[in-house]
Amino acid sequence: MLAFTFPGQGSQRPGMGRSWIDHPSWELVREGSELTGIDLTYLLIEADADELKHTSNAQIATFTSSLVILDAVERLGLSPTYCAGHSLGEYTALVAAGALSFEEGVRLVAERGEAMRIASETTPGTMVALVGLSDDDAEAACQRAEGDVWVANYNSPGQVILAGTEEALERAIAIAKELGAKKAMRIPVGGAFHTPLMQSARPRLRKALSEITFRPPEVPVIANVDARPHQDPESWPGLLSAQLCSPVRWSQTVQVMYESGIKVFAELGPGGVLTGLARRIVPGGKGVSVATPDDLEKLIAATTEGSSSVPFHLAGHGEHLYITERLVISPAAGLFEPAQLDVPHPLERARDPNSADSFQRGPQVNVGDVIGWASGVEICSPFAGELIGILAIPGERLTEGQPVAWLRVE
Repeated sequence: MLAFTFPGQGSQRPGMGRSWIDHPSWELVREGSELTGIDLTYLLIEADADELKHTSNAQIATFTSSLVILDAVERLGLSPTYCAGHSLGEYTALVAAGALSFEEGVRLVAERGEAMRIASETTPGTMVALVGLSDDDAEAACQRAEGDVWVANYNSPGQVILAGTEEALERAIAIAKELGAKKAMRIPVGGAFHTPLMQSARPRLRKALSEITFRPPEVPVIANVDARPHQDPESWPGLLSAQLCSPVRWSQTVQVMYESGIKVFAELGPGGVLTGLARRIVPGGKGVSVATPDDLEKLIAATTEGSSSVPFHLAGHGEHLYITERLVISPAAGLFEPAQLDVPHPLERARDPNSADSFQRGPQVNVGDVIGWASGVEICSPFAGELIGILAIPGERLTEGQPVAWLRVE
């Protein structure tokens, strides 16, 4: 049971894209630059820490970096049971789950970043991480500070993030230390996110959200606002709007996934903060940070530990093979149009994999059957077997060699 998690603003760092330049997934950076008019290559390779601290730069750079890594992981044939993202990462999670296309996601994030930048300039604020303090005591410190300061993130047991105005934060930090906080560390962001100080950003974000058609996610996405899985596409505009001024309930989110059976938490993006948090929230789980191409092998090892189905790479074919499983890859680049195949929803398949009565099987595919098209070019299966799932979403721009379907061969 695998979850994909995606970091938020604050995880960015200079040169975070350098190791991916020669990877096929880097194509997303060029595409994102064309869609937004932002030089994403510069942000991911050349921008310094001060430039990346600006909200509008930090958000689109972190989002794009995570999606490059997601694309690389999907090329391995790995897919999650749940997705979740911390703050900005929630948008990445929705793209990963198929509720948003890459084009929709990148435009939403660009709008969100700009709206939050303007709000931060209008009502300046900042954020601080407290270590060694309970959630209740952190809330009490904010209340006793009697000013514009709130708990913005419930990150893990013993770690919360406060956000607010500089003056109110200083008072809250002093009270928090009296209550037992061991450390108070500044976070490199440009505003008091997930607090009422972001209220002025909501109208612009709501307008951008109203222009997007959300689709049912292929796997559940856990929302920051309530730490619950949401599959109704109509609920997401309200959840994302509310998220601007509501605390991120990350500790509760990871706990929900763990109690649902998730054992491996793969953090896809720069940094590694969520991996450390996962280890503290659920010591029985396994956190894996994937930030560079070298980290892909760690993820493969984590997901195949104790399994007899160990993947290996077929050099030159852009394809990963398993003892009983195969990936069908696209022979050309272009927009993906799936064939009309009766593929069960992943949740129906996952209902009870050990019960023949309730485990819905996929359709049988023969050699040469058409799985879909990439801008009119047929994507045919070179294998015969059970079609487990489609890995690309309708309208997604495929690259040559990108996996589009997953089969269990006979």
